[in-house]
Amino acid sequence: MKTNLINVRKEVESYASQSKLTELEVVEKLKDYYFNKKVNENLTLYKKGKKKVSEINRDLKISSRRFYAILDKKNISYTKYNKSKNKEQVE
Repeated sequence: MKTNLINVRKEVESYASQSKLTELEVVEKLKDYYFNKKVNENLTLYKKGKKKVSEINRDLKISSRRFYAILDKKNISYTKYNKSKNKEQVE
C-alpha cells in the first residue's frame, strides 16, 4: 500500500513539473475528473429511471440543490415540485 502511494505521488510530481502546475492543482483536476465521471454514470441511470435523486445524492455525497443545478447545466429535464400550497381562505 505504501509503495503504491509513493508511486502515485511520484507520478503526480512528474506531471506537475511537466505541466507547470502545482501538485494541489493536479490533485484538484483529478478530483474534478473522477467526480464528473461518476456524475455522468449516475445521470444515465437517472435518465433511464433506474436511480432516484435521493440515491444519487447519497452516492455522490452532494445536496439535492447541487444535483438539480447539474441537471440544469446539462439541459436534462426533470419535474419540479411546488412545495408552497395555495391555501383557500374559508369565509
